[in-house]
Amino acid sequence: MRMAWPWAIAGGLLLGGAAGWWSLRESPEQRQAKQLRAAHAAAADAEDAQPVLYRWQDERGTVHYSDQPPRGRKYQRIDREPKDGIEVHGDRQ
Repeated sequence: MRMAWPWAIAGGLLLGGAAGWWSLRESPEQRQAKQLRAAHAAAADAEDAQPVLYRWQDERGTVHYSDQPPRGRKYQRIDREPKDGIEVHGDRQ
């Protein structure tokens, strides 16, 4: 019986470690939410990395284009690369 107690301690540590791992692991919902946040962050980074132009009008109505957004003015962000496909607007004549 002298050799049984070290095995009991080792078994208890192993079971305790397994129970701790099981209770601290991510649930499938948490994992899915984390993957969704990562996908949104990657999409936002990809959108910010695309080259863009900025279009705005000054006080005299002159239209300006630049690769830097103007300060203190409303501007329109224009993608330099066209989007795939055909864009159809039914309200245009």
